[in-house]
Amino acid sequence: MKAIIYCRVSTTKEAQETSLERQREELERLAERYGFEVVKIITEQASGYEIERDGVLELLAALKQERIDALLIQDETRLGRGHARIALLHCIQKEGVKIYTISHNGEMQLSEADSMVLDIISIVEEYQRKIHNLKIKRGMKKAIERGYRPERNLKHVGEHAGRERIELPVEEIVRLRHNGLTFAEIAATLRGFGYDVSKATVHRRYQEYVQSGT
Repeated sequence: MKAIIYCRVSTTKEAQETSLERQREELERLAERYGFEVVKIITEQASGYEIERDGVLELLAALKQERIDALLIQDETRLGRGHARIALLHCIQKEGVKIYTISHNGEMQLSEADSMVLDIISIVEEYQRKIHNLKIKRGMKKAIERGYRPERNLKHVGEHAGRERIELPVEEIVRLRHNGLTFAEIAATLRGFGYDVSKATVHRRYQEYVQSGT
């Protein structure tokens, strides 16, 4: 099982470097105790009230790009304080990553209040996605009523006889992805518009877009 260690202190004073090193050593021992393979260690000196921190951005990118099972921290305040802490807990929870802390001597247990807030955020986020998709679907329905025919957006690629390359609204795929939809959700949305497309195809077109540097 793969894990990331995250250490933070609030100031850039030299004295804090000792605290960072101590956090790292304790978390490495915690990882060893639970049999985790530590693939990345992130340390930073920044205020916990700020969410735009280099270390946090690196952490969130790693959680999305790699198969990480656990995040190891000294205690939940190392992630952040106030609203920043809740926001980060939500992002980590969405990735299905478990949090282990020194203070809990194992997997972190959320307080009842934190669990309730995170549940509310997830419900609101889900309804926002549904409303957004309904708006898109309504717009597409009006376009079809005005003569747009999505089934005509198919063409054969010359060197791949017998196969069809579906013309998809790549900009819409990118926009939906940036709005937090998964590739499965984007594929389902496009199928509602008349596009016979799979999650794999949507993911491939998105990667083509990213690699093209458009």
